[in-house]
Amino acid sequence: MERIVYCEGAYVPEEEARLGIFNRGTLFGDAIYEVTVVLDGRMIDNGLHLDRLERSLTALGIPMPLPRAGIEAVQHTLIARNALTEGTVYLQVSRGEADRDFLYRADLRPSFFAFTQRKAIRDTPAQQQGISVALMADPRWVQRDIKTTMLVGQVLAKRDARADGFADVWFVEDGLVTEGASSTAFIITHDGTIVTRPNSRAILAGCTRQAVLGLCARHGLVLEERGFTPDEAIAAAEAFQTGASSLVMPVVRIGAASIGDGAPGPMTRRLQHYYLEAALGPGASGS
Repeated sequence: MERIVYCEGAYVPEEEARLGIFNRGTLFGDAIYEVTVVLDGRMIDNGLHLDRLERSLTALGIPMPLPRAGIEAVQHTLIARNALTEGTVYLQVSRGEADRDFLYRADLRPSFFAFTQRKAIRDTPAQQQGISVALMADPRWVQRDIKTTMLVGQVLAKRDARADGFADVWFVEDGLVTEGASSTAFIITHDGTIVTRPNSRAILAGCTRQAVLGLCARHGLVLEERGFTPDEAIAAAEAFQTGASSLVMPVVRIGAASIGDGAPGPMTRRLQHYYLEAALGPGASGS
């Protein structure tokens, strides 16, 4: 089936989609993106993602390319036209196109494109068995709360982690874990407390993170928002990470150390169940 994408106001086959070479997203990384997961043909936590899209654009002074309802209509149309039941919808907005100059005109028209990706999200070996993460120094710029397309630090970190046999990366700065390369890091202490770093400029305010925090409150789970060290993470009873395309992902090894007994723990399994149940309804987690 030929994939249909949205590019600069038109739905076209992916082979026909074009952006100009003077797009500021290409030249400067002057762009924002969002990814919403699709399960059973339905977007999950999409309101949170569009909230963050608007916040990030506002932080960079880029106007919304369409009214919010118009963006949602693009997403729904792409899901329908590509018959997507499981995967993701990607949105990207740049400041626009102009001859290369660090400064820019105030009247630039934002450039907007979107596409779907078909991929397994829910029933994957990683979701069932957990993943390993490497610990690396955080190489990124300081305003990580803005979801820009400047991802070369994450690209290189994930490449190096994969070469060393790890599935992903948790970054470390000033002696504390900041977050994953494309996820929010969580640990669970031996007394059952769920710990994650509070939102700040040092981390991206994760949409799946926000949903999980709501689930903790709803189900009476003890949550503590604070920084934690790599040593504390290694000594934890359980660990997991959250992200739009990874949901609640068990972490069973950090560096050379196994977490708990080296398998996804019971609290992480509960959170996986709660998340899918909240997103799709009772019985959605298969348990």
